[in-house]
Amino acid sequence: MIKVQQVSKTFDKEVAIHQLQLSVKKGSIYGLLGSNGAGKTTLLKILAGIYRPDQGTIQIDGEPIYENVPLKERVVFIPDSLYFLPQSTIQQMTKYYQSFYPNWNQERFERLKQVFQIDPKRKIHRLSKGMQRQVAFWLALSSMPDILILDEPIDGLDPVMRQKIKNLLFQDVAEREMTVIISSHNLREIEDICDHVGIMHKGKLIIEKELDDLKADTLKIQIAYAKPEDEEQLMADLKVLYQEKRGSISLYIVKGYEEEIIQKIESIKPLVFDLLPLTLEEIFIYEMGDIGYEIENVLL
Repeated sequence: MIKVQQVSKTFDKEVAIHQLQLSVKKGSIYGLLGSNGAGKTTLLKILAGIYRPDQGTIQIDGEPIYENVPLKERVVFIPDSLYFLPQSTIQQMTKYYQSFYPNWNQERFERLKQVFQIDPKRKIHRLSKGMQRQVAFWLALSSMPDILILDEPIDGLDPVMRQKIKNLLFQDVAEREMTVIISSHNLREIEDICDHVGIMHKGKLIIEKELDDLKADTLKIQIAYAKPEDEEQLMADLKVLYQEKRGSISLYIVKGYEEEIIQKIESIKPLVFDLLPLTLEEIFIYEMGDIGYEIENVLL
């Protein structure tokens, strides 16, 4: 549905995105991760048709998004830094959104009032940061978009409201095949809702996979060796992203497929061998470390 081909974008000779390729299927929830300054927000704004790429093409259903009004009517972007008309109430912003989004659903807006429980007559600038974020979702979901683009969307939301919004997103994806692209440093939240993940670094997409596939070929293992020489033999056979020693136990993050790795480990007959659960946060840290990005500089 969304295809990004060889896209580059530069600001004042500073390269934000370079020769980037990306694809997002209809009805999927795509998590966009990356180091600070990787170009994620720039990419989201290009996808939303706010920025024009210097090179390459962005197409949604085979059409370019930039200056394509009928296509933009199907796309809603919630930025990290929210903006509402000065001194506006929720009701006034509702009329504003209605003028831009022909699929606006007033009945749904009224139903969502029970979820967000904010008086539509209130002025938005007087609301807390978290409540303003709720208003942004309230307006966006009432617009019935085909594509919802989210930049750090849960910032300021309490855990209960986060869960409510995730449920609403799941509902729209399941019932209307809405496509969601979400960028966040909260990898725990990304892991909960996304089915596809892309990892950016220095303006390039270094990994793009289904979340299950990403977890399938990165494993966390702990081993206690029967003989010291077994470690050297095993390390020669495995692609190790990270390792540490905890007494007699060695902990590794390794790349590869589970069956092959288990076979190699069992061939040396270790005293202890366990496969441990691996989080998306850990995968991100060690993948970034593998391309030379210092782990201590990753903000999560």
